[in-house]
Amino acid sequence: LVGAPGVGKTAIVHSLAHRVAAGEVPAALRDAEIHEVSIGGLVAGTKYRGDFEQRLKRLVDFIAARRGALVFLDEMHSLVGAGAVAGGALDAASILKPHLASGALRCVGATTHAEFARHLAKDAGLLRRFQRIEVPEPGAAEAEQILAGFVDRLERHHGLPIAAEAVPVAVRLSSRFLPQRHLPDKAIDLLDEAAAAAALANEAGPVGAAELHETVARISGKPRAAIERGDRRRLARLGREMSRRIFGQDQAVTALAKAVRRASLGVGPAGKPIGSFIFAGPTGVGKTETARALADALGYDLERFDMSEYMEMHSVARLIGAPPGYVGHEQRGQLTERVSRHPHCVLLLDEIEKAHPDVFNVLLQVMDYGRLTDGAGLATDFRHAVLIMTTNAGAEAWDRAPLGFADGEPAGDEERAVQRLFAPEFRNRLTDVIRFSPLEPGIARRILDLELRRLAASLLAEHGVRLTARPALRRMLLRDGFSKSFGARPLQRLLAATVVDAVADAHLRGELRPGGEVAVDVDADGAATVSCAPPAAEARPAKATRKKAPAKAAG
Repeated sequence: LVGAPGVGKTAIVHSLAHRVAAGEVPAALRDAEIHEVSIGGLVAGTKYRGDFEQRLKRLVDFIAARRGALVFLDEMHSLVGAGAVAGGALDAASILKPHLASGALRCVGATTHAEFARHLAKDAGLLRRFQRIEVPEPGAAEAEQILAGFVDRLERHHGLPIAAEAVPVAVRLSSRFLPQRHLPDKAIDLLDEAAAAAALANEAGPVGAAELHETVARISGKPRAAIERGDRRRLARLGREMSRRIFGQDQAVTALAKAVRRASLGVGPAGKPIGSFIFAGPTGVGKTETARALADALGYDLERFDMSEYMEMHSVARLIGAPPGYVGHEQRGQLTERVSRHPHCVLLLDEIEKAHPDVFNVLLQVMDYGRLTDGAGLATDFRHAVLIMTTNAGAEAWDRAPLGFADGEPAGDEERAVQRLFAPEFRNRLTDVIRFSPLEPGIARRILDLELRRLAASLLAEHGVRLTARPALRRMLLRDGFSKSFGARPLQRLLAATVVDAVADAHLRGELRPGGEVAVDVDADGAATVSCAPPAAEARPAKATRKKAPAKAAG
């Protein structure tokens, strides 16, 4: 029996034993006896050469002497190498082969796909004595029937009733929020943990949806409110939530929100990520910030990769792990490891045009099938991820065009640049190419207000001080912090070199007092000044200091 962990391989054999005991089997199996044998138990305590072989021979003689006896070996792959000693060629698998071939020993084994490939697939002599049966993961309806059969046992164990609604809810929640595990095991564990938590809390009522939501929130690390309401409410207000942080890119935000909502409907091809997008546009216009805003709006983790670190051919191994035989093959790749830990994520591949072409080939199966197999042979599920790749391809077209250019030529040049960079089979698997335009002058003030609010909130939280930016400072930041070529990126550097440096100097001089206020301004010479006002209870004349303004940002 070969299948993923938790799909019910061992349960199949246990169910067969129950049916034999109840007489619900064909005549050939009515006298069957199923003996579960632990390989570890056979090896335990064998000190001298020949002890293990003698135990194994007694086991074979015992089974052969009993008519209809069967041996069940869970974790069957442990046969290979069990009992072998240094310099010896015999292990449990080699000893049992003749008895399996003669029919003296009838055996049922269970193992996973990974262990089968790692251990059993190499021993053709052992494999030909077995018939391989695949055990697939049950669907949701089958999992509900299986879980319903466990309810009585869980109720007796925890001493609590379990509501009828808990069974389908456990299957649905485990399928959505525990994608790295398999049904029915994950649904059984979820219901078991919810009942255990309710019993420890001395709750008397039945275990229902509320307890399951609480348990899933604890396991997955997601807010309980997001799990209870689901994604429908989040998706409905996705565009509005993102527009609060992304300015001047209304078309891009609207296109992204529509594409994500469209993918969430679930009527498209199964097995794909939630969406696969390319964000194309000049630098500093909000492509990376849009990915962050999407992750926050959906309640997902943001997993960012700087693709300039993957420019060489060998760097693909860092993403998915080295193949067997190479140094580090026992370690998982960075991409597969992080998505395995956070399956519900926004996967941001920044500046994808800098990556080696082999990286694009790796991403093809992610975009098409929602799965990626690493160097260790382990598959990672990408079906609950949003894949976003940013690129500056075609940005030079916007540099040649004046602001307000309306005949579509820059956008056409940008589209041709994207087509040159990405192969047709790659573009064909994308959900959409989202285009970002340069920032208009009127948007700069809104971005500046947002950055100043963030800085003020940080100062208030860390030091209890209120920040005020004077009009002259705002005019200087608007003039020097934005450019057509670099967008809003110079603003971050300018804020750090003026406001943050000036406030930091005042803090080191001991002028910042909790409950007080700090005002930043510029004088006639362009130098930044800081005025620190104490709390109202300690009011005294404000003390002003000068901070030399940095050189104007390039661009």
